[in-house]
Amino acid sequence: MSATRRQILARSGALGAGIAFSGALSELFAGPAAARDLGRTGYGPLVPDPGGLLDLPRGFRYRVLSREGDPLRSGEGPVPSHHDGMAALPGRRGLVHLVRNHENRPTAAHPVPTVPGLTYDPGAKGGCTVLTLDGERVVSERVAVAGTAVNCAGGPTPWRTWLTCEETEDLAGTSGYAEDHGFVFEVDPADPHRTGAVPLTAMGRFQHEAVAIDPVRGVVYETEDAFLHPFGLFYRFLPERPLGGVGSLRAGGRLQAMRVPGVPDLSPVQEVGTRFDGVEWVDVPDPLAAGTPIRLQDFGPRGITHAQKLEGCYWGGGDSVWFVSSFARGADGSAADHFGQIWRYEPARRRLTLMVVFGPDTDVRLPGESPDNICLAPGGGLMVCEDGDGAQHVFGVTRGGEVYPLARGRQDIGTPGAPAWGEFAGVTFAPDGRTMYVNCYTPGTTFAVTGPWHG
Repeated sequence: MSATRRQILARSGALGAGIAFSGALSELFAGPAAARDLGRTGYGPLVPDPGGLLDLPRGFRYRVLSREGDPLRSGEGPVPSHHDGMAALPGRRGLVHLVRNHENRPTAAHPVPTVPGLTYDPGAKGGCTVLTLDGERVVSERVAVAGTAVNCAGGPTPWRTWLTCEETEDLAGTSGYAEDHGFVFEVDPADPHRTGAVPLTAMGRFQHEAVAIDPVRGVVYETEDAFLHPFGLFYRFLPERPLGGVGSLRAGGRLQAMRVPGVPDLSPVQEVGTRFDGVEWVDVPDPLAAGTPIRLQDFGPRGITHAQKLEGCYWGGGDSVWFVSSFARGADGSAADHFGQIWRYEPARRRLTLMVVFGPDTDVRLPGESPDNICLAPGGGLMVCEDGDGAQHVFGVTRGGEVYPLARGRQDIGTPGAPAWGEFAGVTFAPDGRTMYVNCYTPGTTFAVTGPWHG
């Protein structure tokens, strides 16, 4: 590429080009942590890592917690491939459970080992593993669910479990599978056998990406990472037992999809601050998608609202759920181009607002310039994983709208002929806010990053 946005930013030392923010972005970081404007001007330039793995600002350091192909500490087999979505959940006596997805397809080099009582479909290679940490020490590493497929992202629950999402719609009899796939599974990282490998079928069968739960009403919001026209939908699930604790989502509920009246595609919306009131929710005709994928089902004469590659999703400040459209390209069927949108939905007001836009820039036509997994930083701010070609980054976004690099994956990882680092994924923080955990997708590696977060 010549004069891409990434190269321009490298020369300027900032990431502001091609990104627009709403003046109300500070509401994203509302809450007790917002009193501390940490990272207000970033943490300085990235320093090349002598080890050739991870470039960080001066004063920060990383530890490699787990690598693809190394033995699991449980002895169940090798660490699986394709590290993706992740959450750090508090355990007893100060322990931290780091639950990690493995987005494995049938061709994965290292499948998630099958374990009795924790395996849904022996023909599927994905699932989750859990690292239990005591401070900086890994005390255990084991399988939490196996026999699932293409486990991409997910989200934590208020009762300290993890919802892992299958980003596929493959049916039994395809790809070597004995069961239908495209579901959400609950994982208890402290006791995986407590939750087992039970699909939460009422939450829909589609190309799941991420989920976020309203901690007051118990509504579950879900994104669909579909990149084939007519693209995915933004969903909400109304549980029969809202906020009912471990296993409560098995009781079922009602799945609905978002309709923004008069807006069939979110991609043309480019002006930050654009607001849609009167958002509607429409019952999904067939949540199991037995004959037709949900996004292709008949939602009536008024239609439904689609968006390309809906990815990160989380519950943020201001009584809102936030979700990411990673990119859109008109050449693929979107109504317009962009390289990342961050949307805010306020349930009490039935209001949808475009808060952040990445691009489009005239010299950039690659999805790799787009945001993917996101999380709130404990001191106020947002962390965004980049997904694309070339050197990959974790970027920080301050409450004032400044964007800065926090980490960069190296392409010269020390071994001649070794593959370049893949995207970053699963960025999350320890409950005490002192450690950031992040995955490299391939070769699968989990990092713990510490430093002067309060500096």
